[in-house]
Amino acid sequence: MAMKAQIRTDSNGNITVHMAGSLDFENSLPLRKELHDLHLNNPTSDITIDMHSLDFVGSSGIGFFVETLQILNEKKTRVKLSNVKTEFLKVFKLYNFDAYQLLVDQFENDDTENLNKKFGNRKSTYSN
Repeated sequence: MAMKAQIRTDSNGNITVHMAGSLDFENSLPLRKELHDLHLNNPTSDITIDMHSLDFVGSSGIGFFVETLQILNEKKTRVKLSNVKTEFLKVFKLYNFDAYQLLVDQFENDDTENLNKKFGNRKSTYSN
């Protein structure tokens, strides 16, 4: 199975790469080049790699992928990972790569955290 990637840019200029399919040796080198080009063309943008639809990662593919992430981080590119499956996190550990530092907090812009303070502490929301 081949890997497909959709690249989307939000209104702030931040880039999300949605990966689908399988990441193996054949796909990892073109992915590295594409991520490098994204960094060069958008040096101030955050790049988030969404791994939700990634079904399979081959051992050689993950090795090149981890190396690519390390290279981008050395260049001070703001690269984040999102929707990483547990089995992929375990494989990252085999390569001594701490993927947890790159994981996007799925609720970092979540306004529901303070709803109790805003609405829950009211004694009455209406009167009879």
